[in-house]
Amino acid sequence: MQEKHWYCVKTQTKRERLAAEHLREVEGVEVLCPLLRYQKATRRGKIWWKEALFPGYILAQFALLENERAVINCHGVRGLVKFGGIVPPISDWFIQELKQTWEKYSDNEVITVQPQLVKGDEVELAFGPFRGMKGQIVTVLTGSERVKILLEFLGNQQEIDVDLFSILLPRRPLPGGV
Repeated sequence: MQEKHWYCVKTQTKRERLAAEHLREVEGVEVLCPLLRYQKATRRGKIWWKEALFPGYILAQFALLENERAVINCHGVRGLVKFGGIVPPISDWFIQELKQTWEKYSDNEVITVQPQLVKGDEVELAFGPFRGMKGQIVTVLTGSERVKILLEFLGNQQEIDVDLFSILLPRRPLPGGV
């Protein structure tokens, strides 16, 4: 019997949860599919989104020689991550750190993320009477899911209070410049 290692599994686009569900049915395979849950403003209103922490990938532990064919033939799976034809295992310390961090903050592999806004952020209103207008955050009102935005309206600058989830959030670069 071959030793089990963790590997990075490529999934079909937006099919991480489906692939994880099917891989969990394969005997001898353990799956890690961490998800982020967040509320997002759209032009139709607030909605909850769930996305994979690693879009297009999940992590699975299995014996490569014994289970590779079953893994790559699972519904939602595109293949294994390879470098020069070699499937490298993921280090155990990374998996342990990820599991410990995830268990600390998550509920059943899902972490709910709250938006981070700062004074001065440029935002756009997603719906309501000022839909499409752009403004600058003046104040983030704590505990009320509301923000004060400075809008230019009819030639004057006005501060208005809006629901945090009625604005399109600014895109921020990821740590490390990515």
